[in-house]
Amino acid sequence: LDPGSPFLEIGALAAHGLYDGAAPAAGLIAGVGQVEGRDVMVLCNDATVKGGTYYPMTVKKHLRAQEIAEACALPCVYLVDSGGANLPNQDEVFPDRDHFGRIFYNQAQMSAKGIPQIAVVMGSCTAGGAYVPAMSDVTIIVKEQGTIFLAGPPLVKAATGEVVSAEDLGGGDVHTRLSGVADYLAEDDAHALALARRAVRHLNRAIPATVQWQAPEDPAYDPEEILGAVPADLRTPYDVREVIARLVDGSRFDEFKARYGETLVTGFAHVMGCPVGLVANNGVLFSEAAIKAAHFIELCSQRSIPLVFLQNITGFMVGRRYETEGIARHGAKMVTAVATTSVPKITMLIGGSFGAGNYGMAGRAFSPRFLWSWPNARISVMGGEQAAGVLATVRRDGIERTGGTWSPEEEAAFKRPTIEMFDRQSHPLHATARLWDDGILDPRKSRATLALSLKAALNAPIEPTRFGLFRM
Repeated sequence: LDPGSPFLEIGALAAHGLYDGAAPAAGLIAGVGQVEGRDVMVLCNDATVKGGTYYPMTVKKHLRAQEIAEACALPCVYLVDSGGANLPNQDEVFPDRDHFGRIFYNQAQMSAKGIPQIAVVMGSCTAGGAYVPAMSDVTIIVKEQGTIFLAGPPLVKAATGEVVSAEDLGGGDVHTRLSGVADYLAEDDAHALALARRAVRHLNRAIPATVQWQAPEDPAYDPEEILGAVPADLRTPYDVREVIARLVDGSRFDEFKARYGETLVTGFAHVMGCPVGLVANNGVLFSEAAIKAAHFIELCSQRSIPLVFLQNITGFMVGRRYETEGIARHGAKMVTAVATTSVPKITMLIGGSFGAGNYGMAGRAFSPRFLWSWPNARISVMGGEQAAGVLATVRRDGIERTGGTWSPEEEAAFKRPTIEMFDRQSHPLHATARLWDDGILDPRKSRATLALSLKAALNAPIEPTRFGLFRM
């Protein structure tokens, strides 16, 4: 990376607590950084983690990095040192659509779209790992250190009886002089990285004009104060404008439809000079808030303004009155707008993220370019108490239908495991370990992270939006 330039790491806590702790960061370092002044996606195998082999979460993290790169038109630089699939987990790594093979499919698709693929082979590239450099536009291999082969010496001997060294089978000399699999032979790691930087320098790619940037301006309210703006208890209400004031340039926020649908705050601002449309929860979503969201997203789509979603949502309002007023129909308008807009979406979980509210506020299923979580975030289909209450009601009805009784003590004991399970599974560490987000942030770094996310996203042109049918 360019000296002093920031690195927007994704999935730093991937696989946390999984595989008996044997795969920190899922054995892969990935993120957006600057090389020769332009944004690139860097993916680096960590050979100290089981020889750089791919666990299920390693595959998922690699695919997520490629998804970001493709959506943001970011060149990919692969620093390869991998033994391929992790064999004890082969059934969760190899055969399915979004398993190991998808990595190479994505490489081919991105190359076809003009998104450069550059590989630096700094160690072993065995079996499936050999296809990453073989399918790259430019491949660099380190002399007497990097190797590329579909089958290593032990397997070759077992299959054919041939005895051959790793260097003679697939070393740098073989692949730059005889096979043509690699394009440049580097003397050492430093030389290889210098060649990779030179390859990026010669890409001849221009960043498209997308938005009208302004000179960045610090918020009038110190971002360090953001910790005090949000209560620790998710059930305690607060005004999300206090958060917005510590994120946007000059703390200036042009609120849209401020007097309508007041449980959702929408409006225009700038983050480090980039124009954004903010959609922030300030309570449960009613029909009016959903209609307001759909209208605002239409505006931002028409003006090609990126959207930033600040999630702290228990869901859409429920009850007979709200169902008869069409909460499902109006909520569908919001979900449709979020799903079909073509402008970049950046989502930040700053509190709860429950039920259909997660979908309406651009959760993971709605393909935001980046999705970040605060340490206080909680994500689940519903709260643990609510889930336990639903299951307890069903159980009680079944007991009473057969003439039985259920004491309050028995009901509490029945609820406890469900509450504990939901509390555990909704924790941000549980979520980030499974790559339900792109990382957990210190809230005070939210503004800087939003700025880097927007900058990365705007490497790609903003296509015109074609909305689907809105049920009026």
